[in-house]
Amino acid sequence: MNEDAQLKRNIGFWAALSTVIGTAIGGGVFFKTPVVTEVTGSSSLTLFSWLLGGLITIAAGLTTAELSAAIPETGGMVEYINHTYGKTPSFMLGWAEMVIYFPANISALSIIFSTQLIHLLGMDLKYLIPMALVVALSITLINLCGSKYGGGFQTFTTVFKLIPIALIIVFGLFSKNGGPVPLFPVKAGTDINFLTGLGHGLLATMFAYDGWIQVGNIAGELKNPKKDLPRAIIFGLLGITVIYLFINFVFLKSLPIGSIVGNENTAADAAKVIFGDFGGRLVTIGILISVYGAINGYTMTGLRIPYAMALDKTLPFSKQLSKLSKFGIPTAAALVQLFIAFIMVFLGDFNTLTDMLVFVIWIFYTMTFAATIILRKREPELKRPYKALLYPFTPIVAILGGVFIVVSTIFTQTSLALLGLGITLLGLPVYAYARKHNHISKDSD
Repeated sequence: MNEDAQLKRNIGFWAALSTVIGTAIGGGVFFKTPVVTEVTGSSSLTLFSWLLGGLITIAAGLTTAELSAAIPETGGMVEYINHTYGKTPSFMLGWAEMVIYFPANISALSIIFSTQLIHLLGMDLKYLIPMALVVALSITLINLCGSKYGGGFQTFTTVFKLIPIALIIVFGLFSKNGGPVPLFPVKAGTDINFLTGLGHGLLATMFAYDGWIQVGNIAGELKNPKKDLPRAIIFGLLGITVIYLFINFVFLKSLPIGSIVGNENTAADAAKVIFGDFGGRLVTIGILISVYGAINGYTMTGLRIPYAMALDKTLPFSKQLSKLSKFGIPTAAALVQLFIAFIMVFLGDFNTLTDMLVFVIWIFYTMTFAATIILRKREPELKRPYKALLYPFTPIVAILGGVFIVVSTIFTQTSLALLGLGITLLGLPVYAYARKHNHISKDSD
């Protein structure tokens, strides 16, 4: 898009890296751990689920990095899908991200942030929804001040949030409190089928690993996207996988697995074992910073989606949505995202929102991974500053992982899958309306 030149290229490698890490490391590692232990029933299968989720994510990152370097445009995955499959599939992805993925992440994490803050301060739960709305609003206001502030805030929260996580890992590994963690043989808990437990455990971990791919949305604002984007994705995902494995090992070392199952205060309880009562409060503060930073990551990258779609005139009111403020931010697009997130705060809960967004987005993730193989064959002349390592092994692993996640969700959470598909398909009449009124030609593919 030529319009990308309007965006200021003032985001560097460290801001991009912190967006990858900061968006992924949010509420998932703390609030999906109780679910993983519940569905697997054992320490060994719990850690194996986190490892497998990390390996699939790394394969996905190595695959997607090739596209991000070859097609470094604002809109990220929307542009990869458009380049490979055409206008209609790319619009459906953009629509799903605009009305489900980003608002659901923002609202779910705002709910989690407010829940933890209320727990920390001993407040009444009646303040949960108002507080969640204020949290989402505050992050949007920060980003309306410009990408420099949003990116800078992301770097700050990422560095700050890693401090308590690092303390838990370092002191937890060497703490004499707690017990041994059986790693081998890898097996499910009593009365749990191994493959069923692994499938459910993997599905739960994928929300914790999710978010990294959205750094491609700010490619048009990176100083050196062809070099920095692949590096940010690869190094970020390697770091995330190591962090998740170590922190879950410490949780399982510090607490009996029965105390982790279904316990949203697992991190705080583990910190009490390691540091004492003060540690529990310290970790809760760290979690709040972690979640707040994750909300910022989704807000910063998400508001670029309706902007990029509006530049292509594929949305109603595209003229208004494509306008930039004096700070270089698409204000109307940011407000639309915030409005949908507000609605979801009233209607949803953490697990429902996160399960639905993971299912919907992984349909398009899988299409993106396949695009790497398709473009290698269709456009061998396309300039690729970075090529996927271990090709075609890495794309195949990523595709198989995506198919497994989508199919498993359809069979295990059918109603939720149908709801996600229904909302996504609502984009078709919206696209038809915009195409008619904005005089967009039909797909040429």
